[in-house]
Amino acid sequence: MRWDGNRESDNVEDRRDEGGGSPGFRLGGGGIGLGTIAIGLVAWLVFGANPLQVISALSGGGHQQVQTQPQQPRVHSAEEEREAKLVRVVLADTEDVWGQIFQQRGASYQRPKLVLFSNSTPTACGQGQSAMGPFYCPADRKVYIDLAFYRTLNQQLGAPGEFAEAYVIAHEVGHHVQNLLGISAKVDAARRGASERKANALSVRLELQADCFAGVWGNHADKARHILEGGDLESALNAASKIGDDTLQRSAGQAVVPDSFTHGSSEQRVRWFRRGFDGGDIAQCDTFSANPL
Repeated sequence: MRWDGNRESDNVEDRRDEGGGSPGFRLGGGGIGLGTIAIGLVAWLVFGANPLQVISALSGGGHQQVQTQPQQPRVHSAEEEREAKLVRVVLADTEDVWGQIFQQRGASYQRPKLVLFSNSTPTACGQGQSAMGPFYCPADRKVYIDLAFYRTLNQQLGAPGEFAEAYVIAHEVGHHVQNLLGISAKVDAARRGASERKANALSVRLELQADCFAGVWGNHADKARHILEGGDLESALNAASKIGDDTLQRSAGQAVVPDSFTHGSSEQRVRWFRRGFDGGDIAQCDTFSANPL
């Protein structure tokens, strides 16, 4: 991926040395991330966290108290600093792409802030934890990521590559776009009072649309700045496949239960990202009208 030397966003808040957040902060509050059941399984497989607690936290139903110990500032490795710089460049690129798209629609794009953190950090959606994976909090309009997730993506999930890392950021920014367009609020309202099966199905459509929006970003970014090299698109499609609900459930030794999906199957995630990338048009990302997905 060609990105070195491109503009870096100044809308990044670096909390990596702040010591892990506020003790006793309540989990929960509706953060939107790369997985609910999916990330719960990743937390179990990779971090040893209780997946039910993580799922409860992400869905806003947990009351677990998180106690943290003060940490000393740590030395950031060269690899981590490279990842932090890539994040800033990708965020800047999403600002350019979505700013242009919103302008064409007669609207103004409000840039999200991105927070780099280590271990845990307070958010308007509750206490953010590394085991949740990257996530977007609509209450404060911020994207949160612990860069350790990239090593999980590469080593544990088998999805290496810089464009795979960029896809992660673009997906979370896709949730911000949904928030700005009022889509997230409509889905939240529809999920309230719905059956678990119906609520999960709505979450799948929301997540697949964020994948499609990530593809739209990739299309525009490559046309404008020629960022893609050989194998880059395949690395992002591989990442989308590796975090499909069915793949994560199989990896955890569980039966595949489609009614429990909250993010979509590997095939669906790949297809919707590819749809956004091939068309470059957010009108092609209407997962809520698609039947079947």
